[in-house]
Amino acid sequence: MISTQTKKLVKIALTEDILTGDVTSEAIFHEEEAIAAIYAKANGIISGLEVANEVCHQIDKGLNFQPKVKNGEEVKKKQIVAVIAGKTVSILKAERVMLNFLQRLSGVATRTNNFTKLLNGYKTQIFDTRKTTPGMRFLEKEAVLNGNGKNHRIGLYDQALIKDNHIEAVGGITEAVNRVVEFNKGKENFIIVVETKNLEEIKEALELPVTRIMIDNFSPKEAEKAVKFVNGRKPLEASGGITEENIVEYAKAGVDFISIGALTHSVKALDLSLLIK
Repeated sequence: MISTQTKKLVKIALTEDILTGDVTSEAIFHEEEAIAAIYAKANGIISGLEVANEVCHQIDKGLNFQPKVKNGEEVKKKQIVAVIAGKTVSILKAERVMLNFLQRLSGVATRTNNFTKLLNGYKTQIFDTRKTTPGMRFLEKEAVLNGNGKNHRIGLYDQALIKDNHIEAVGGITEAVNRVVEFNKGKENFIIVVETKNLEEIKEALELPVTRIMIDNFSPKEAEKAVKFVNGRKPLEASGGITEENIVEYAKAGVDFISIGALTHSVKALDLSLLIK
């Protein structure tokens, strides 16, 4: 079931692209019908098929969008991702917005999958962050799941993440945690994560009612020391400066989670193309 938020987002994207009409396609085509296929031009993981279908539906309820793969499925170069049948003018109106969503979300899923494959054999799991495209957070976080990653908090409302600015402004980790606990008392299974930047702060956090300790901008060697110091008393989440080149070193260090903003904030779109048969 497509969400109301996604329907609104698709409407905004179509209005932005078409506005008063497609002055090219509407001039050339009227009632003609066609069949088009979306092809992968590179290997990757597909995400966003339901959004592409919604684009077709909003353009023309008569368009028939037929996925040939599922969200989260790997595709190879030249593989058919979906087939669309209906009025030629409607297919051409839907083309760019449909591909924009599919390419962006499949890019997120593919990047996430590339990271998760590097951690095969390790206990470490990958989290996304809030560094998402405005208006597309739910879709991009779903794409992370399609790429076998995990979702961190959705927004500022569902988990507490006490960061360096909170700590600096209030005067310390303990005071920040105590205030968050008091403010959110009564919430069942409420998650509190606190950011730390050295072993002293980790030691302080271990004595507090937090769910998880984030070690921010620790090197792999520093992360290993933190893991040994904590010794399983709290889950550890590494964050900051983690790439495909060094992620395995953090997993070897023994951290439980790694959060990576690059899954969504600087992803390369998966190359897809629509061709009318």
